[in-house]
Amino acid sequence: MKVTVFGSAAPKPGDPVYELAYNLGALLAQAGHIVINGGYIGTMEAVSKGAFEEGGKVIGATCEEIEKWRNVAPNDYLTEEVRFTTLKQRLGYLMDNCDAAVALPGGLGTLAEITLVWNEMAIEVKPKLPLILVGIGWKETFESFFINMGMFVIEEDRALLQFVPTAEEVIPILERYQQANGTALA
Repeated sequence: MKVTVFGSAAPKPGDPVYELAYNLGALLAQAGHIVINGGYIGTMEAVSKGAFEEGGKVIGATCEEIEKWRNVAPNDYLTEEVRFTTLKQRLGYLMDNCDAAVALPGGLGTLAEITLVWNEMAIEVKPKLPLILVGIGWKETFESFFINMGMFVIEEDRALLQFVPTAEEVIPILERYQQANGTALA
């Protein structure tokens, strides 16, 4: 399966979230999945490195707008780069070319990516696929959202989000999805 991984550009090697991303990348590659991500630094670099070092295919979606804003280059662990002019084009690629999406800890951009994928599934623009949020921060964030804004989010839409505390718990969810839906590895 093609698995898009969203996450923060902030973590550096040695940070717990960087190590979480590296571990996730390695696990995804070991399970035969293709890793797709934003292609730059932080968790994008870490998940790429983990998958690359395990012999996995890693696709990085990069764009001119990001590079002008942040003066950053694609990371060294991509086996393929897909380039775009705008952030919107890049995000569209990340959302539209995956069989599953995983969100690692992150900030505003990661939250935007999660909610866009989630909303497209809720309004049936995108088929329902695993949307897995890793780390207790996401669970606590969405629990607070549901407490305060839950009247606007039906239970069926809440069920589209899957929360796990560790990278290791992502793989069994993907395996169950593949078995239930006959989704082949890419």
